[in-house]
Amino acid sequence: MDPNLRFWRAEGQSFFQRFLLWVDVLDPLLLFKSSDEIRSSRLFIQNSGKTLSEPVQNDQTKKAFLLSLSSVHPDTDQIIPVVFRPPAFLPLSLPLVITSSLQLHAKQTFFCQFVFHTYTTGFTLCNGNGTSKVEDYSLQEKQIFCGLGAISYAACIGAVPHIFMNRYTLKSPLTQLIVKKLVPAPLLGLMTAFTVATVRSPEFENGIEVMDRNGKVVGVSQKAGKKAVKETALSRAVLFGTTFSLPSVLTYFVERAKFVKTPRALASVRMVMITSVLTGMLPVSLSMFPQCGKIKRADLEPEILTSTEETELFYNRGI
Repeated sequence: MDPNLRFWRAEGQSFFQRFLLWVDVLDPLLLFKSSDEIRSSRLFIQNSGKTLSEPVQNDQTKKAFLLSLSSVHPDTDQIIPVVFRPPAFLPLSLPLVITSSLQLHAKQTFFCQFVFHTYTTGFTLCNGNGTSKVEDYSLQEKQIFCGLGAISYAACIGAVPHIFMNRYTLKSPLTQLIVKKLVPAPLLGLMTAFTVATVRSPEFENGIEVMDRNGKVVGVSQKAGKKAVKETALSRAVLFGTTFSLPSVLTYFVERAKFVKTPRALASVRMVMITSVLTGMLPVSLSMFPQCGKIKRADLEPEILTSTEETELFYNRGI
């Protein structure tokens, strides 16, 4: 089992533990570490011979693990491209979230959401489970084509409320509230979950590796792949559904109460709210499910049941 997964299994058993770890892993300063420093950290972890049966107490060891968690894919042992590492997600996605939340025309909304879904889909591709195997065709090519289709579809769906308003020229305050403020947020949350499920579809179609507690691979499971993708899609929907809906609701009440008097001030308040909610919800959503996922042996395929006596198996959930 990769050191990253061993660390998550030992240190991330509860939601609160995972939350505190993600707050450290998401530190943008980790992006400035060089590839040599990352490799040195991995080498230090491997040479330390740490079993991780107990929480890490050594500060140098913990820093090495944080750099590894933020920069290295646990399935491939490859360094993740800088823009798709977890610490880069907040600073790069925040401007995309803000522009996607603006009340623009249909074409502008489509473009903004296309760029937004392109980045989040690329992040999903680089941080998903990397153990799915395909023999008859290129897995990477399929994921890219599926990703492009999912991005285009999600951007079109995101522009539907604006097309609806423009086509039927609905001007009543209630309709404006529902179509412009209430519908887009859950719609975008649903579309982010859809893109995750589409891009990572090979994981539940072909299966992912499951391991025993010692890290030995005992088989490839479609059911584990389905569970990993489902949990990741749900956490992504919660992240962006909340990030888009909560500031919209709060801004609406601020506007009704006339706390701010100019459109520019209201836009500033909305921007601060989006930044605050996304910053808080990112570690919360990532902590909803363990990174080193667990699945009961009884829930797996028959061929895996006969290959091990372990009652509980583990897999990389991905991000």
